[in-house]
Amino acid sequence: MRRPTALAAAALLSLAACGGKHVSLSGKLKFGATAEESYQAGVELLKDESFPEAQKFFDHVKTKYPFSKYAALSDLRLADLKFDQKLWAEAVEAYKEFVRLHPTHDEVDYAEYRIGVSYFRDAPGDFALFPPAHEKDERQVVGAADAFKSFLEKHPGSKHAADAKKLLGKANGRLAEHEWYVAEFYFKRKKWAGAAGRYETLVEKFPGTVHEPEALIKLAQACVRIDEKHRARTALQKLIVSHPQDPRRPQAEDMLAKLR
Repeated sequence: MRRPTALAAAALLSLAACGGKHVSLSGKLKFGATAEESYQAGVELLKDESFPEAQKFFDHVKTKYPFSKYAALSDLRLADLKFDQKLWAEAVEAYKEFVRLHPTHDEVDYAEYRIGVSYFRDAPGDFALFPPAHEKDERQVVGAADAFKSFLEKHPGSKHAADAKKLLGKANGRLAEHEWYVAEFYFKRKKWAGAAGRYETLVEKFPGTVHEPEALIKLAQACVRIDEKHRARTALQKLIVSHPQDPRRPQAEDMLAKLR
């Protein structure tokens, strides 16, 4: 017979310790005498990553004590349970449901913050054998950016605000790279209207990126091609005013003089 590995043995000991307190050896759950006791048992099981057992305790609280404060907290912990299992899409929906059901709860800011984090973690990343993130579907990143913007507008003083700002910056950076990638794709293929729209979105929605000066000059070039001189002039003027030291400024001034 094979002996259990040290890791497996440690896992068994952890399960036994937690199970002995809240779950019998036969698998029967030891619910508490009050809503608080059962809720706290669920929290302990969640921390120990005993997810099926934790869910049963939270479900028990919601069913038996639906009007207690622990029922609402159990809703939130069930969302955490999805989050801790990296079930990001399910976590998003669970946190949204908590916000819908408990809009004035003390922890609603936490739930709204976690919506953004769940979206962000569900977004495609970069892998050596796959295209870079900016070439992929960015719907989850858009969801994350929207969630963090909404969160910061509603809860500027939240203890999660600083982290939300950092993640919003990362999400916007990803979206800006995506806009740049698509704009370049159109520009190289002489799809001038599509390129102009994407460059314009980049400079308007994500100002200050490293791509902005080049995006402005290419926006102007694309607009000239589709005979939209006013848009071209606006882009060139923005480049000259906002980036006076950029090496493209002389080119922008020359183009602007020819458009007058």
